[in-house]
Amino acid sequence: MTSAPHVEPPQRLVRFLGADSPWLARLPDLVRASLARWGLTAERVVSPGGRGSLVVLVRRADGSPAALKLRAAGAADEAAALSRWEGHGAVRLLDAAPEDGALLLERLHADVSLRSLPDAKATLEAVSALHRLWVPPAPPGAPEDGGHPFTTVEEHTGRAVEGIRAHVPEEARPLAEEALALRSELLAGAPEHVLLHGDFRQGAVLSADPGRAHWLVVGPDPLVGERAYDLARLVRDRLHDLAAGSGAPAIARRRVAKLANSLEVDRDRLRGWSLYRAVESGARHLAAGERADGEALLEFAGWL
Repeated sequence: MTSAPHVEPPQRLVRFLGADSPWLARLPDLVRASLARWGLTAERVVSPGGRGSLVVLVRRADGSPAALKLRAAGAADEAAALSRWEGHGAVRLLDAAPEDGALLLERLHADVSLRSLPDAKATLEAVSALHRLWVPPAPPGAPEDGGHPFTTVEEHTGRAVEGIRAHVPEEARPLAEEALALRSELLAGAPEHVLLHGDFRQGAVLSADPGRAHWLVVGPDPLVGERAYDLARLVRDRLHDLAAGSGAPAIARRRVAKLANSLEVDRDRLRGWSLYRAVESGARHLAAGERADGEALLEFAGWL
């Protein structure tokens, strides 16, 4: 690539946003503006990449490696979370222009995530990485009320309620109602409010260079809430592999117990959030026409 390359978005990004997305039409200009702003030279686009962002591996003016990330939405929230973590357990934020959806990040090994490890080892490393992120959402000295910019779990999940009711099929209606009842119960008794990754999974933990922690977290959609909510997404990691084996319901329930014990999280609260989040994701996939994934997520929720 040259310093002002022609950008070909990965097909995964195009499928998720739609080929007629106005943001995709603007993307080449956004890349060029970001390269010019920070004096960067582009090397290559990371593929398959994410569903809502483009990552370009770049060199800074001094020759040091970095990664330019452009998000279709949520760049300000990601920048705020990475700034709060200050590189402890997460990728380091070098600079940001949230108005353009642009983040300049330290470069990690984009092709080496925890999914490259056997599941048991990956889960152990994931737990260690996630634990480091759970800090108070506001920095020391900030006001207790209004001292952070992040959406709460209550606000975030509230936006999904109507989608669950609209898109979960009739035969799974009791499961949907259970999920919504659990959400209300869990929110009413939330024991803590810490900064969460929001979309934590094995694939969101990448290998880093020597001198940093071996594994660092990327791609937060940060929220403020209880730890069990964050951990719930990890419970269903590698779902298709789990479903293909025997005894999947029992294994899923054992996962809940093991993860809860490893991080001293209440087991019932983790089970509840795991069930709710699987139903919420299942409804979202069904709404997008991704029937197989949606049904697999609802089946997983039923195991719990």
